[in-house]
Amino acid sequence: MSYTNILSEVTEGVATVTVNRPDKMNALNAATVGELDACFAELGADSSVRVVILTGSGEKAFVAGADISEMADMSAAEAERLAARGQALMNRIENLGKPVIAAVNGFALGGGCELAMACTFRYASDNAKLGLPETGLGLIPGFGGTQRLSRLVGRGRALEMVLLGNMITAVDAMAIGLVNTVFPQAEFADAVMIVARALAEKSTFTLRMALQAVNDGLLVDQDSGCRLEAALFGVVGASEDAHEGCAAFMEKRKPAFQDR
Repeated sequence: MSYTNILSEVTEGVATVTVNRPDKMNALNAATVGELDACFAELGADSSVRVVILTGSGEKAFVAGADISEMADMSAAEAERLAARGQALMNRIENLGKPVIAAVNGFALGGGCELAMACTFRYASDNAKLGLPETGLGLIPGFGGTQRLSRLVGRGRALEMVLLGNMITAVDAMAIGLVNTVFPQAEFADAVMIVARALAEKSTFTLRMALQAVNDGLLVDQDSGCRLEAALFGVVGASEDAHEGCAAFMEKRKPAFQDR
């Protein structure tokens, strides 16, 4: 499928999705949200895709927010529909069943920060800045930011970022758990690809079960989450890939996973 506002390519099981609106700092307008949703639906259904890298074009911005020109003079119903569309995209990414790496190269603000938070990992270049500046516009985050941020960094830090609306550096984002790792800008693309390729070598079935255990476990209490984990461990433990992985370990060789 061809797109106007994003680029998508797959190489050796690693898909790279790039928000490509450099003249708008890769801001998320309605069309871009729709294209991202369609693209991730396609990638989720493509068995050849094992890992996805999500980034923005250029070095200045990952995604510098939503397109404010589309948000002026909204009615309550229009604003709620906009939030619902954005949240649907974030939910699709978070529950894709495959690892999605946010490669945060530059500004990740508002909807861009929310987009990164929906991903499995967040890696940042050392020039990145993240934030939820919506209150400065008389708005609040609407694409899941108030919910995911508090789960990632805790209630106090989340409230500070949401209410003040300040940007933070990549290093500060890593310190509070919003970003996994910060890389020098010159090494950034290669470093992210190394992680993606390491994930691509693993069993997609196993990774899908692990993602489900973590994501669904966060929705329930710990005892219920542990019961879910045990059930999924049972499914995985009886799989061909678990048998192959254990055999390969004992035989001191690299496993040949079949993704089942």
